[in-house]
Amino acid sequence: MLKARKPRPASSPEAQGYNSSDVARICGVSLRQLQWWDERNVVSPRQDGHKRIYMAEEVVEISVIAELRRKGFSLQKIRRVLRFLQKDMGKRLSEALAGSADVHLLTDGKTIFLEEAPNRIIDLLKNARQPMFLVCVTDQVRRLNATAERKPARSETVSPAGRKARVG
Repeated sequence: MLKARKPRPASSPEAQGYNSSDVARICGVSLRQLQWWDERNVVSPRQDGHKRIYMAEEVVEISVIAELRRKGFSLQKIRRVLRFLQKDMGKRLSEALAGSADVHLLTDGKTIFLEEAPNRIIDLLKNARQPMFLVCVTDQVRRLNATAERKPARSETVSPAGRKARVG
């Protein structure tokens, strides 16, 4: 039996959030995958009634998680990467982008690096004892920003008066 979680309210009405459908489209994952990650406390969004509301930082994290999953990383190794970014370094993925350079996450599942300097990235890849996987975090943020400038979805533009009445 699953233990019920206490829903976290959205931080503020003016804070922009992303619904599950938007996050799934942006990150290339299924709605079920998002639900599963929420149930397992990998990334837990805020709740607005029955809707999940993801903040930009969480969308970037999901995008990186999805990329690592596509590269064959287990959820256990991905949790290690997230713990490193959230606790050990005291940063979330989006906060790592405060600088103007591209930020890359390199990991073999045990060792994790967050690098901005291209020369350092090359050195890490050359000297690695096992295959390293590289994810450009900056690219994930650019993808998110590009979708933030999108046109509203059709469901967001249809007014209740514009819907067809159901006869019956």
